[in-house]
Amino acid sequence: MEKKNLPKLQELEVNGEKLSPTLPEGIKNYLIDIDGTICDDIPNEQPERMATAQHYPDALSTLNHWYEEGHIIYFFTSRLEEHRIITEKWLKEKGFKYHGMLMGKPRGGNYHWIDNHLVRATRYKGKFTELVERDVKIQVFEK
Repeated sequence: MEKKNLPKLQELEVNGEKLSPTLPEGIKNYLIDIDGTICDDIPNEQPERMATAQHYPDALSTLNHWYEEGHIIYFFTSRLEEHRIITEKWLKEKGFKYHGMLMGKPRGGNYHWIDNHLVRATRYKGKFTELVERDVKIQVFEK
């Protein structure tokens, strides 16, 4: 895995109290699923298929482009820690550039991420392209 230096985080302070640092303007933290998103959908119960999964070429070119633009690329996968070595080898063989991988994402979908930082979600529906803006209905906390 080629590792580019991560961008320097910006220190924040409010009323003399330090806050969690943030990324520079325009830089994104991408958390990207693996199975069914950048390659064939393979369940953890069939790890022997992970080494031969077919990757999606549009995912490879788009993610590597984002990486080269300076964005942070992390894979966030339901694969288990015991699958890390085979997954890292596969990513390297296919040419994916990324900064890290988080294993053990809960399975089943229907994710609802709650955070004190801005979170955007994009559901993968079969093709990686440049992202576009759309007005959508979302759920938020009541004031």
